Amino acid sequence: MLGHSIWSVGIVLEFLLVLRGYQQSLFRRYPIFYAYISFVLVTDIAMGVLHFSAHTYLYLYWIVEFLGLVLGCLVFLEFYRVALGAYPGTARMARTLLAVLFLLALIKTVVGTLSVPRWWFDAKPAQVEGMLRVCELLAILSLIAVLLVYSIPIGRNLRGILLGYGVFVSWAVICLALVAAGIAKSDSIWSYTFPLSYLISLFVWTVHLWSYQPNPVPDRAIPLEQDYLRVAAATQRRLHTARGHLAKAVGS
Repeated sequence: MLGHSIWSVGIVLEFLLVLRGYQQSLFRRYPIFYAYISFVLVTDIAMGVLHFSAHTYLYLYWIVEFLGLVLGCLVFLEFYRVALGAYPGTARMARTLLAVLFLLALIKTVVGTLSVPRWWFDAKPAQVEGMLRVCELLAILSLIAVLLVYSIPIGRNLRGILLGYGVFVSWAVICLALVAAGIAKSDSIWSYTFPLSYLISLFVWTVHLWSYQPNPVPDRAIPLEQDYLRVAAATQRRLHTARGHLAKAVGS
């Protein structure tokens, strides 16, 4: 009963979020985020309404779960694009590093999952989600740290997205860690706290994305891009020096 109630409320909030995003033209401003929410809405309805055999359901569940994780990783790249839009060099470097981190985590997740006999039946959420959720949490914390250190202002929309994702991902990491350690059981009342955290995130997103609000323009010069250029230049000099030493070593 509780599980069905959580599912029903989640469907309503997801629908409202997608509807307001379309009405307020937020789809074109946060296309990956709304693609993710739309994907979750469609799959939530399909998995909850359509009747599959137990074997088919498990296959579809893990396929949907993995695709959702991939879309979730892309959402974080969009966070950095929007939050650091005024600093293209920094944003490009951050997105590249994140993309490499997520790709490595995805490869490790796929290899680890497929190595489990009858993975569609015996795979555990901590095995499939654990590493990627930790990477997502690190991505959020890193972005928040940059925003705070450089006092970069963000609008209501992006603030709500980050806050909602912060709640969801943080609680996901805690839940997965407790279940993996055997402290909490995946089939106990504790398991309902995870979807409840998602409901909280949906509520935060719906409130903060009810209408469009752009990121404010900083009222002072922010040296983030200059710091990035200095780091990039120093890195290039070190790489050039290293290549010179390597060429001498090979030629000697």
